[in-house]
Amino acid sequence: MAALTMARDTAEIAQGAKYLSLPVKGSTTIYQGSMVALDSSGYAIPGKKATGLTAAGRAEETVTNSGDDGAVSIRVARGVFVFNNTATAANKIGVKHLLGLCYMEDDQTVTSLATGASAAGLVVRVDDSGIAVEMGHIATVTKVVSN
Repeated sequence: MAALTMARDTAEIAQGAKYLSLPVKGSTTIYQGSMVALDSSGYAIPGKKATGLTAAGRAEETVTNSGDDGAVSIRVARGVFVFNNTATAANKIGVKHLLGLCYMEDDQTVTSLATGASAAGLVVRVDDSGIAVEMGHIATVTKVVSN
């Protein structure tokens, strides 16, 4: 396409696309409040320790897809959500991980261990209530911390 030569009415997605409707992988249940990831085919699945996943956000509802891939969709929110810190002492997320990536351990737990895992998002707070993770947005990582 050529560059504009006159004004254009460029559409805006409502609420900055905070909420997405994503097709769910067949034979999959995703629980409200869990991390949601996209598999390599673009279908929503619960967050888990695996490579090649894309963190999408937090499930806003519980959905069971007992049919084919994409037979149902799930509403997913993008934003900052608090998840559990890993129980493994060596891979616990601490203040040294602030503004660095964390990784999916399961659908409710994050870890600092990147090996065999996909990024969950950016660590924005660490405290006793859990790890606040910015999810579902492309973020510029200003600091990468190794284990």
